[in-house]
Amino acid sequence: MIRPLDPTDLDCVLQIWLDASLIAHDFIDAAFWQSQVENMRNLYIPASQTFVIERQSRVVGFYSLLDQQMAALFVAPDCQGQGLGKQLVAHARRQRPVLTLAVYKNNSASYQFYLSQGFVVTHEEIDEHSGQAQYSMSSVASAPQ
Repeated sequence: MIRPLDPTDLDCVLQIWLDASLIAHDFIDAAFWQSQVENMRNLYIPASQTFVIERQSRVVGFYSLLDQQMAALFVAPDCQGQGLGKQLVAHARRQRPVLTLAVYKNNSASYQFYLSQGFVVTHEEIDEHSGQAQYSMSSVASAPQ
């Protein structure tokens, strides 16, 4: 079941975000992700429209929208590869006709996932927070810039 974030879900969502970030972004020092937990709690999640996915009454993933941007999509590491990310993307597409997102270039699994879901690269840039190269992607085809 996918539903809007409830305030009681926040600690679980933050743990999923941190656990999945540490694994998917092992090319960035763990201290960076740990230093961002409070920003996620106090800035990013409150500024976004967030939905969670539950399995057997347990929150196992989430995504956050900031305008047209899918600012976050994370699935608990022990639940990855079970189609939950696809369900979250499909739900997000019902919320917004066009979606954009950014994914680290070194995060090839997520990059390939977004390609499989019909996203295309619009351009490449450097993430100002981490200094890492990332792809900007869109759910609608556009010419690379």
